[in-house]
Amino acid sequence: MASNLVQYPGAGCIVEFMQGNEPQIAWVMEEQKGKVRLFLPNRRETTLSSARLLPWSGPAYPAAQSKDAMVDILEKHGERRKRLAAEVAPVELWEMAQGELPKARAEWFAELGYTSPDIDTIAACGRALLSCKTHFRFQPPDFEIYDADTVETRRQAEEAARMREAMVLGGADWFRRLWEARTGRHAAPNPDDAPAEPVRGRLEHMLRARMADPETVEDDALWKQVTKGLPDDPHLPLLLAMTWGLVPEHHNYWLDRADYEAGTAWEEAHAEATSALVAAVADESQLPPTEDTPFISIDSATTRDIDDAFHIARASDGGWDVEVALACPAWFWDFDSPLGKAVFDRATSLYLPEGNCHMMPEALGEGAFSLFEGQKRPSLVVSAHIAPDGSLSEGRFRTAAVTLAKNLTYPDCEAVIEGRATAENPAAPWAEQLSLAAEMSRVRLDYRVEQGAVIIERPDLDFELEGEGADVKVSIKESEAAPAAMLLVAELMIVANAVLADWAVKNDVALLFRTQDVAVPREYAGVWRSAPDIARVVRILVAASLDVQPRPHAGMGLSAYSPVTSPLRRFPDLVNEAQLLHFLRHGEARWSREQLSSMLLSLGMRLEAAAQVQRFRPRYWKYLYIQQEAARHPNECIWRAEVAEESDMWVNVNLPDVQLALRAKRQLFGEKVFPGQEFMVRLGKISPLRNEAVILDVQEF
Repeated sequence: MASNLVQYPGAGCIVEFMQGNEPQIAWVMEEQKGKVRLFLPNRRETTLSSARLLPWSGPAYPAAQSKDAMVDILEKHGERRKRLAAEVAPVELWEMAQGELPKARAEWFAELGYTSPDIDTIAACGRALLSCKTHFRFQPPDFEIYDADTVETRRQAEEAARMREAMVLGGADWFRRLWEARTGRHAAPNPDDAPAEPVRGRLEHMLRARMADPETVEDDALWKQVTKGLPDDPHLPLLLAMTWGLVPEHHNYWLDRADYEAGTAWEEAHAEATSALVAAVADESQLPPTEDTPFISIDSATTRDIDDAFHIARASDGGWDVEVALACPAWFWDFDSPLGKAVFDRATSLYLPEGNCHMMPEALGEGAFSLFEGQKRPSLVVSAHIAPDGSLSEGRFRTAAVTLAKNLTYPDCEAVIEGRATAENPAAPWAEQLSLAAEMSRVRLDYRVEQGAVIIERPDLDFELEGEGADVKVSIKESEAAPAAMLLVAELMIVANAVLADWAVKNDVALLFRTQDVAVPREYAGVWRSAPDIARVVRILVAASLDVQPRPHAGMGLSAYSPVTSPLRRFPDLVNEAQLLHFLRHGEARWSREQLSSMLLSLGMRLEAAAQVQRFRPRYWKYLYIQQEAARHPNECIWRAEVAEESDMWVNVNLPDVQLALRAKRQLFGEKVFPGQEFMVRLGKISPLRNEAVILDVQEF
C-alpha cells in the first residue's frame, strides 16, 4: 500500500468525492480527458469530472483487480478513515492553527496531530474539517481558517439552524398530535412523549408567548412551519397548551394578555415589606389620633377588603351630616419601593367567578388595612353636609385611627330598611343609621337625576363553579336583591368622591378625575332598567376615563368626580388619597398635574389591560353555562330574550338571565317585532372562547 498522496489519480487509485454533503470513497477505473470513471463500494459505477475529486487521492493499487477485490480494498480504507475521523478534534486543530496562517491543506492539519500521517489519516483529517463548517471553509484544495468572531457568528447560526430543524420536525409532529387529541381523533398523548429539551422548552415558550400576545411576531416564520396544516385559529396556542397540560382547561388567557399574575405567589418577593407594614399598623404610636365615632360598614358577606364605612346624623336644617371613613394605606405607603411599584403594576383588584386577584398583598388589603370591626385602623375621614334637597356643601377631611363598631351585610341591612328584620338581625341595632342613610340616598339620587345623571341598573349575578378542569360545571343565578342597601352605599361613595373633586378644584390641587364629558339630552336623565331603555341611552354615552383635568361626569350628574373610596382595590384611589394626605400634612400636593399626567400614561394601560380581564372573563363563564345548558336541552327554547333594538335586517336582544346581548336576523322573529317584546330562544354554535352564540330558533313568550 502506497503511503503518499497521489497528485494525478489514475486507474487503481483510491479517491473521494462529495455527494449528499458527505465524502464518498471510490476506485478509479479509468481517467480520460479530465473525467474519471469510478467504481463504488456498492458495485455501481459513475463518471465524474476530475475537478470534483477531493484533494487527497491515494493510495494507488495495480489497476487489474476483480470487483470483489476492489470492494474489499474500498471497505478497508473506508472503515479506517471513518474510525480515524472520529478521533480527530477539528476544534483543537483550529485552536492550534488560528492566527498562524489563513488557510492550509488537509495534510498540513494532519501533521499537527500525527507524525508522518498516511493517506488514510490525511483523508480522515479532511473529512473532520469538512464537517466543522463553523471553523473552516473548504476552498479546494485548501481549508480557510476562520477568525474567532466569524466562528462565534457561524456557531450561533448553526445552532439556530439546528434548533429550527429540530423544532420543525419534532414540533410539527407534536402539535399535530395535540390537535388530533383536542378534536377527538386520538387519545391525548402522554406529556412525557413531548420532544426533549431544548425543543420542548422552546415549544412551550412559543405557546405561552402567543397566548399572551396573539399579534406577536416572535418566531413568526417558525410558528407557521410547526402549525402547518392546523387551523388558523386565534386560540390555537391556548387549545394546544391546554391539551398538553401546560395550563388547565378553562385557563384565563386574559390574565396572560394583561400580564397580571393571579394568586399570591407574586407577594413572596415583598414579604419583608408587607410584614413591616402589618407591624406599623399594629403600633398605635405610628397611627393618626384616635377617635371613637361608631362607624359601620356594609358589604357582601364574603368581602374581606373593606375599605369604607360611614356614620350619618340628622342635620338641623332637615338634611344629613355624613362622615365616610376610608381605609388609609396611604398613611404608610411608599410608592417608590419595590412593593409600591408591584402594586402600581397590578393597578386594580379583579373579582372573577373563579376567584379574586388582589391589587395589594392579602395581608394588607384583606388584613392590616381593612376596616374590620373592633380593630383600630388608620383612616381618612370625609365629612359632608347634604341639604334636604340633596345638594352638597363643601367637604372636610381629617385623618384618624378608627375602630369600626360593626361590619354589616347587604341582606341584613335590606331587611332592616324594609322593616322586616328580627331582633336577631345583626343590623337591627343600627336601624336609625340605616333609615337615615336610606332616606338620604333616595333624595341624593333624585337630585343627581335632576342634574342630568344617566343611571343604568342591571341585576347582579352570582356564579358558582363546581368541579375541576374539564369537568367544571357552571351555575348562574341572580344575586339576592338588596336595592336600598346598595343604593345607600353607592350614594355615600359618590358623595365622598364628589366632595373631594370639588375641594380639589377650589384649591387647585392636582388629582386623578374620572370623567364622562359628553352632552346628554335632558330626556335621557333617569334610572334605566329595561333593555330598550338601556340600548337607547348607551348609544349617547362614552366610556368614562381617567384624566388630570376636572371635567364633568355625565353619568353621575356631577361637574367633577375624583375616586378615593377604594384605596385597597384601585390604584387611582390610592394616589388620590396620598395626594390629599400630603396636602393635609404639608400644605402642598405631592405630585404636580404634569407628574400625575406622566403617571397616568402607564397606569392607564395597566388599568385597561385589567379591565379587559374583568370585562371578558365573566362572559366566558356565561357562554360555558349556556353551552352546558344547551347540551342538556338541545332542542328547546329555554332562554328568555327581551328585544332591545330592531331594524330591517337585525334584532338585538338581551338575555336577562345571564345579562348577555345577542343579535339575530329579523326573519326569525316574525313580521311584528318591537322593543320590549319578549321571546324564548334556542341557542347553538356556542363558543365560550370567542364569546359567541347563535340564535337558532325563536318562540313567542
